[in-house]
Amino acid sequence: MDNATWDDTPIAAAAQRAAWIRSPRTPQLDKPESPRLITVSNQKGGVGKTTTAVNLAAGLAHAGMKVLVVDLDPQGNASTALGADHSAGTPSTYEVLLGELSAHDAMQQSASHDNLFCIPATIDLAGSEIELVTMEHREYRLAAALNEEFLAEEEFDYVFVDCPPSLGLLTINAMCAVNEVLIPIQCEYYALEGVGQLLGNISMIRQHLNPELHISTIVLTMYDARTKLAEQVAAEVRNHFGDVVATTVIPRSVKVSEAPGYGQTVLDYDPGSKGAMAYLDAALEIGGRGDYRPADGSDDPLGVAPADG
Repeated sequence: MDNATWDDTPIAAAAQRAAWIRSPRTPQLDKPESPRLITVSNQKGGVGKTTTAVNLAAGLAHAGMKVLVVDLDPQGNASTALGADHSAGTPSTYEVLLGELSAHDAMQQSASHDNLFCIPATIDLAGSEIELVTMEHREYRLAAALNEEFLAEEEFDYVFVDCPPSLGLLTINAMCAVNEVLIPIQCEYYALEGVGQLLGNISMIRQHLNPELHISTIVLTMYDARTKLAEQVAAEVRNHFGDVVATTVIPRSVKVSEAPGYGQTVLDYDPGSKGAMAYLDAALEIGGRGDYRPADGSDDPLGVAPADG
Protein backbone atom coordinates (compact mmCIF):
# COMPACT_ATOMS: atom_id res chain seq x y z
CA MET A 1 0.00 0.00 0.00
CA ASP A 2 1.41 3.39 -0.99
CA ASN A 3 2.23 5.89 1.75
CA ALA A 4 0.16 8.53 -0.05
CA THR A 5 -3.06 6.64 0.71
CA TRP A 6 -2.64 7.17 4.47
CA ASP A 7 -3.81 10.30 6.27
CA ASP A 8 -1.08 12.29 7.99
CA THR A 9 -2.24 11.65 11.57
CA PRO A 10 -0.70 9.70 14.49
CA ILE A 11 -3.48 7.08 14.34
CA ALA A 12 -3.03 6.62 10.59
CA ALA A 13 0.74 6.36 11.03
CA ALA A 14 0.31 3.64 13.66
CA ALA A 15 -2.12 1.76 11.40
CA GLN A 16 0.36 2.00 8.54
CA ARG A 17 3.16 0.58 10.73
CA ALA A 18 0.91 -2.26 11.91
CA ALA A 19 -0.08 -3.14 8.35
CA TRP A 20 3.57 -3.09 7.31
CA ILE A 21 4.61 -5.56 10.04
CA ARG A 22 1.71 -7.90 9.30
CA SER A 23 2.06 -7.79 5.52
CA PRO A 24 4.32 -9.92 3.31
CA ARG A 25 6.24 -6.70 2.59
CA THR A 26 8.14 -6.87 5.87
CA PRO A 27 11.79 -6.95 4.74
CA GLN A 28 13.19 -10.46 4.62
CA LEU A 29 16.73 -11.09 5.81
CA ASP A 30 19.30 -13.35 4.21
CA LYS A 31 19.97 -16.40 6.33
CA PRO A 32 23.30 -16.37 8.18
CA GLU A 33 25.98 -18.77 6.93
CA SER A 34 25.68 -20.68 10.20
CA PRO A 35 23.27 -20.34 13.13
CA ARG A 36 23.93 -17.32 15.36
CA LEU A 37 23.72 -18.16 19.06
CA ILE A 38 23.26 -15.11 21.28
CA THR A 39 22.85 -14.74 25.02
CA VAL A 40 21.13 -11.58 26.24
CA SER A 41 22.79 -10.58 29.48
CA ASN A 42 23.09 -7.77 31.99
CA GLN A 43 23.71 -8.29 35.69
CA LYS A 44 21.78 -5.10 36.41
CA GLY A 45 18.04 -5.72 36.68
CA GLY A 46 15.33 -3.67 35.03
CA VAL A 47 17.19 -2.87 31.82
CA GLY A 48 14.82 -4.67 29.43
CA LYS A 49 16.85 -7.86 29.10
CA THR A 50 14.00 -10.32 28.64
CA THR A 51 11.91 -7.80 26.70
CA THR A 52 14.80 -7.30 24.29
CA ALA A 53 15.40 -11.04 23.88
CA VAL A 54 11.82 -11.95 22.99
CA ASN A 55 11.10 -8.92 20.81
CA LEU A 56 14.29 -9.23 18.79
CA ALA A 57 13.47 -12.91 18.34
CA ALA A 58 9.98 -11.99 17.15
CA GLY A 59 11.36 -9.33 14.81
CA LEU A 60 13.75 -11.82 13.21
CA ALA A 61 10.92 -14.34 12.85
CA HIS A 62 8.85 -11.71 11.00
CA ALA A 63 11.89 -11.15 8.77
CA GLY A 64 11.88 -14.79 7.66
CA MET A 65 14.30 -16.30 10.17
CA LYS A 66 13.62 -19.45 12.20
CA VAL A 67 14.30 -18.51 15.81
CA LEU A 68 14.55 -20.34 19.13
CA VAL A 69 14.37 -18.61 22.52
CA VAL A 70 15.84 -20.59 25.42
CA ASP A 71 14.51 -19.37 28.77
CA LEU A 72 17.15 -19.92 31.46
CA ASP A 73 15.61 -17.54 34.00
CA PRO A 74 13.58 -19.36 36.69
CA GLN A 75 11.10 -16.47 36.66
CA GLY A 76 10.03 -17.62 33.19
CA ASN A 77 9.27 -14.14 31.88
CA ALA A 78 10.49 -14.94 28.36
CA SER A 79 8.21 -17.99 28.32
CA THR A 80 5.27 -15.81 29.39
CA ALA A 81 5.95 -13.22 26.68
CA LEU A 82 6.03 -15.93 24.01
CA GLY A 83 2.81 -17.53 25.23
CA ALA A 84 4.61 -20.77 26.14
CA ASP A 85 3.21 -23.07 28.80
CA HIS A 86 5.61 -23.07 31.74
CA SER A 87 3.52 -24.46 34.55
CA ALA A 88 5.19 -26.87 36.97
CA GLY A 89 5.93 -30.22 35.32
CA THR A 90 6.05 -28.84 31.76
CA PRO A 91 9.09 -30.07 29.78
CA SER A 92 11.57 -27.24 30.18
CA THR A 93 15.17 -26.08 30.33
CA TYR A 94 15.44 -27.78 33.72
CA GLU A 95 15.11 -31.26 32.21
CA VAL A 96 17.34 -30.25 29.29
CA LEU A 97 20.17 -29.14 31.60
CA LEU A 98 19.92 -32.31 33.65
CA GLY A 99 20.01 -34.44 30.50
CA GLU A 100 16.55 -35.89 31.05
CA LEU A 101 15.13 -34.44 27.82
CA SER A 102 16.52 -33.29 24.49
CA ALA A 103 16.10 -29.70 23.36
CA HIS A 104 13.73 -30.94 20.67
CA ASP A 105 11.45 -32.64 23.22
CA ALA A 106 11.24 -29.52 25.42
CA MET A 107 10.61 -27.10 22.56
CA GLN A 108 7.27 -25.37 21.98
CA GLN A 109 6.12 -23.41 18.94
CA SER A 110 4.93 -19.89 19.70
CA ALA A 111 1.30 -19.24 18.85
CA SER A 112 2.28 -15.85 17.45
CA HIS A 113 4.51 -17.01 14.58
CA ASP A 114 5.32 -20.26 12.77
CA ASN A 115 9.05 -19.44 12.81
CA LEU A 116 9.28 -18.71 16.55
CA PHE A 117 9.98 -21.41 19.16
CA CYS A 118 10.70 -21.49 22.88
CA ILE A 119 12.18 -23.86 25.41
CA PRO A 120 10.40 -22.59 28.52
CA ALA A 121 11.61 -22.23 32.10
CA THR A 122 9.58 -23.59 35.01
CA ILE A 123 9.95 -23.02 38.73
CA ASP A 124 11.95 -26.27 38.85
CA LEU A 125 14.87 -24.35 37.36
CA ALA A 126 15.29 -22.40 40.61
CA GLY A 127 17.04 -25.35 42.28
CA SER A 128 18.99 -26.52 39.27
CA GLU A 129 22.24 -24.73 40.15
CA ILE A 130 22.60 -26.87 43.28
CA GLU A 131 22.07 -30.05 41.23
CA LEU A 132 24.47 -28.92 38.50
CA VAL A 133 27.35 -28.41 40.94
CA THR A 134 28.13 -32.13 41.17
CA MET A 135 27.56 -32.95 37.48
CA GLU A 136 30.26 -33.61 34.90
CA HIS A 137 30.84 -30.80 32.41
CA ARG A 138 28.46 -28.68 34.45
CA GLU A 139 29.29 -25.50 32.52
CA TYR A 140 28.55 -27.10 29.15
CA ARG A 141 25.20 -28.80 29.74
CA LEU A 142 23.29 -26.31 27.57
CA ALA A 143 26.00 -26.33 24.89
CA ALA A 144 25.65 -30.11 24.64
CA ALA A 145 21.88 -29.78 24.16
CA LEU A 146 22.16 -27.03 21.53
CA ASN A 147 24.63 -29.03 19.47
CA GLU A 148 25.28 -28.70 15.74
CA GLU A 149 23.17 -31.74 14.95
CA PHE A 150 20.13 -30.27 16.73
CA LEU A 151 20.54 -26.86 15.09
CA ALA A 152 20.97 -28.40 11.63
CA GLU A 153 18.03 -30.76 12.04
CA GLU A 154 15.70 -27.98 13.22
CA GLU A 155 17.20 -25.46 10.75
CA PHE A 156 17.37 -22.63 13.26
CA ASP A 157 18.94 -19.39 12.07
CA TYR A 158 19.07 -17.69 15.49
CA VAL A 159 19.05 -18.87 19.09
CA PHE A 160 18.54 -16.37 21.91
CA VAL A 161 19.28 -17.42 25.50
CA ASP A 162 17.66 -15.35 28.24
CA CYS A 163 19.52 -15.84 31.52
CA PRO A 164 19.13 -14.54 35.09
CA PRO A 165 20.71 -11.22 36.16
CA SER A 166 23.53 -12.96 38.05
CA LEU A 167 26.68 -14.94 37.32
CA GLY A 168 25.72 -18.41 38.50
CA LEU A 169 25.88 -21.73 36.71
CA LEU A 170 22.81 -20.91 34.63
CA THR A 171 24.42 -17.79 33.17
CA ILE A 172 27.73 -19.60 32.73
CA ASN A 173 25.90 -22.36 30.84
CA ALA A 174 24.33 -19.70 28.62
CA MET A 175 27.69 -18.12 27.87
CA CYS A 176 29.35 -21.46 27.15
CA ALA A 177 26.61 -22.40 24.69
CA VAL A 178 26.87 -19.29 22.48
CA ASN A 179 29.41 -17.16 20.65
CA GLU A 180 27.71 -13.78 20.98
CA VAL A 181 26.62 -11.67 23.94
CA LEU A 182 24.04 -8.93 23.47
CA ILE A 183 23.88 -6.38 26.29
CA PRO A 184 20.84 -4.12 26.75
CA ILE A 185 21.72 -0.82 28.45
CA GLN A 186 19.01 1.56 29.59
CA CYS A 187 19.28 5.28 28.88
CA GLU A 188 18.95 6.38 32.50
CA TYR A 189 21.11 7.32 35.49
CA TYR A 190 23.68 4.68 36.42
CA ALA A 191 23.30 3.12 32.96
CA LEU A 192 26.81 1.69 33.04
CA GLU A 193 26.53 0.46 36.63
CA GLY A 194 27.62 -3.17 36.71
CA VAL A 195 28.61 -3.26 33.03
CA GLY A 196 32.31 -3.22 33.92
CA GLN A 197 31.81 -6.27 36.10
CA LEU A 198 29.87 -7.96 33.29
CA LEU A 199 32.73 -7.29 30.86
CA GLY A 200 35.16 -8.77 33.38
CA ASN A 201 33.03 -11.89 33.73
CA ILE A 202 32.78 -12.28 29.96
CA SER A 203 36.57 -11.94 29.69
CA MET A 204 37.01 -14.58 32.40
CA ILE A 205 34.68 -17.03 30.64
CA ARG A 206 36.37 -16.25 27.32
CA GLN A 207 39.76 -17.02 28.86
CA HIS A 208 38.90 -20.19 30.76
CA LEU A 209 35.74 -21.76 29.31
CA ASN A 210 34.69 -20.43 25.90
CA PRO A 211 37.31 -18.62 23.81
CA GLU A 212 34.72 -17.81 21.11
CA LEU A 213 32.58 -15.72 23.46
CA HIS A 214 32.43 -12.00 22.61
CA ILE A 215 30.18 -8.96 22.81
CA SER A 216 28.66 -8.48 19.37
CA THR A 217 25.84 -6.05 20.14
CA ILE A 218 24.74 -3.43 22.65
CA VAL A 219 21.17 -2.16 22.43
CA LEU A 220 20.10 1.09 24.07
CA THR A 221 16.70 0.68 25.75
CA MET A 222 14.16 2.93 27.53
CA TYR A 223 15.22 5.94 25.45
CA ASP A 224 13.15 9.06 26.15
CA ALA A 225 13.78 11.58 23.39
CA ARG A 226 12.22 14.34 25.51
CA THR A 227 15.12 14.31 27.97
CA LYS A 228 18.67 15.55 27.62
CA LEU A 229 19.77 12.72 29.90
CA ALA A 230 18.84 9.99 27.41
CA GLU A 231 20.82 11.75 24.69
CA GLN A 232 23.83 12.12 26.98
CA VAL A 233 23.74 8.46 28.09
CA ALA A 234 23.45 7.26 24.48
CA ALA A 235 26.44 9.40 23.48
CA GLU A 236 28.46 8.10 26.45
CA VAL A 237 27.68 4.45 25.62
CA ARG A 238 28.54 4.94 21.93
CA ASN A 239 31.78 6.69 22.84
CA HIS A 240 32.72 3.95 25.31
CA PHE A 241 31.75 0.84 23.29
CA GLY A 242 32.03 1.96 19.67
CA ASP A 243 30.97 -0.24 16.78
CA VAL A 244 28.92 -2.80 18.66
CA VAL A 245 26.26 -0.27 19.77
CA ALA A 246 23.23 -0.64 17.51
CA THR A 247 22.08 2.45 15.65
CA THR A 248 18.46 1.70 16.51
CA VAL A 249 17.39 2.74 20.01
CA ILE A 250 14.38 1.33 21.84
CA PRO A 251 12.05 4.03 23.18
CA ARG A 252 10.36 3.92 26.55
CA SER A 253 6.93 2.49 25.77
CA VAL A 254 3.87 1.51 27.79
CA LYS A 255 2.91 -0.97 25.03
CA VAL A 256 6.23 -2.79 25.38
CA SER A 257 5.58 -3.16 29.13
CA GLU A 258 1.96 -4.27 28.67
CA ALA A 259 2.54 -6.96 26.03
CA PRO A 260 3.89 -9.78 28.29
CA GLY A 261 0.75 -9.56 30.43
CA TYR A 262 -1.16 -10.78 27.39
CA GLY A 263 1.34 -13.53 26.60
CA GLN A 264 2.60 -11.68 23.54
CA THR A 265 5.58 -9.79 22.19
CA VAL A 266 4.93 -6.12 21.43
CA LEU A 267 5.12 -6.91 17.70
CA ASP A 268 1.96 -8.98 18.09
CA TYR A 269 0.30 -7.03 20.90
CA ASP A 270 0.52 -3.62 19.20
CA PRO A 271 2.47 -3.83 15.94
CA GLY A 272 1.73 -0.18 15.16
CA SER A 273 3.41 1.11 18.31
CA LYS A 274 6.77 2.86 18.26
CA GLY A 275 8.20 0.15 20.53
CA ALA A 276 7.22 -2.59 18.07
CA MET A 277 8.71 -0.75 15.12
CA ALA A 278 11.91 -0.04 17.06
CA TYR A 279 12.39 -3.71 17.94
CA LEU A 280 11.69 -4.73 14.34
CA ASP A 281 14.21 -2.16 13.11
CA ALA A 282 16.77 -3.38 15.67
CA ALA A 283 16.22 -6.99 14.58
CA LEU A 284 16.68 -6.04 10.93
CA GLU A 285 19.84 -4.09 11.80
CA ILE A 286 21.36 -6.93 13.84
CA GLY A 287 20.47 -9.50 11.21
CA GLY A 288 21.65 -7.32 8.36
CA ARG A 289 25.01 -6.33 9.76
CA GLY A 290 25.98 -9.79 10.99
CA ASP A 291 28.25 -10.75 13.87
CA TYR A 292 30.75 -8.16 15.12
CA ARG A 293 33.77 -10.11 16.35
CA PRO A 294 36.86 -8.84 18.22
CA ALA A 295 39.93 -7.91 16.20
CA ASP A 296 42.21 -10.85 15.38
CA GLY A 297 44.55 -11.63 18.24
CA SER A 298 42.78 -9.26 20.63
CA ASP A 299 42.04 -10.25 24.22
CA ASP A 300 39.28 -7.63 24.35
CA PRO A 301 35.84 -9.32 24.24
CA LEU A 302 34.33 -6.28 22.49
CA GLY A 303 33.51 -6.78 18.82
CA VAL A 304 34.38 -4.35 16.03
CA ALA A 305 32.82 -3.67 12.65
CA PRO A 306 34.25 -5.87 9.89
CA ALA A 307 36.93 -4.16 7.79
CA ASP A 308 34.77 -4.53 4.69
CA GLY A 309 31.58 -3.47 6.53
